[in-house]
Amino acid sequence: MKGATIAVSGKGGVGKTSLSALLIRRLSQIGSVLAIDADPDSNLPQALGVRVEKSIGDVRESIINAPARSKEATSKEVFARLALYEAIEEFSRFDVAVMGRPEGSGCYCFLNNIIRQLIDFRAKSYDFTVIDCHAGLEHLSRRTTRGVDVLIAVTEPTKNGVLTARRIVELSRELSIDVGTILVVANKVSPEVRPSLDKIARENGLEIDVYLPFEEEMARLSILGEPAVNLRGDSPVSVGVEMICDKIPGVYPISSSEAKTAEGLK
Repeated sequence: MKGATIAVSGKGGVGKTSLSALLIRRLSQIGSVLAIDADPDSNLPQALGVRVEKSIGDVRESIINAPARSKEATSKEVFARLALYEAIEEFSRFDVAVMGRPEGSGCYCFLNNIIRQLIDFRAKSYDFTVIDCHAGLEHLSRRTTRGVDVLIAVTEPTKNGVLTARRIVELSRELSIDVGTILVVANKVSPEVRPSLDKIARENGLEIDVYLPFEEEMARLSILGEPAVNLRGDSPVSVGVEMICDKIPGVYPISSSEAKTAEGLK
């Protein structure tokens, strides 16, 4: 399937950026990938171990500060679209576009519209597009993630994390966003807390599709500020990511041995 789009959303701190990076690492082994960091804090490049020089936020600033009679000011949408395409940086395994700086005066509504165009048109030239969304529901409420094939709602083993995941699922339906599959992924789950997490999820009408275990190596990488993609490919979290990939259109099914290993995480 050409052009499969995956949006990763959840409250801050649940590990969605690290998960996005690991998804991108795995999907880049299968086909071409466009990674979109839709969070103004722009942590995805660091998680991927790359340095990005340009951002969509820079496009916004150049338009806002353009002289009144300049080409940028008189043809904003055309200029922004061209500049946005230039903001996509190419790397050996994937391409990256980032939102950039936090909002100053005004808002990102115009650039969110350009991002939608990027998803609707440019993303079709890639096998996969992975969007690391802003913490919470901002991009869903602005319909930045319309037309996604897989919406991943990430939670941690806390009630607040589950409630946010539930609101993400509900809002995606209320806004009639064209979503092919909704997956609920629980991250940093230890065996001791899983029964309580399952109970809270059921009480809130959620079924958790994939559990990613708490892993010391992942925590170490985070503490040291090292890229999430440095995680071993055979680690328990990496195997859990493989289970997620198996549910994405266009991804080859995982082998039976990998499936058994991943099943052992549950």
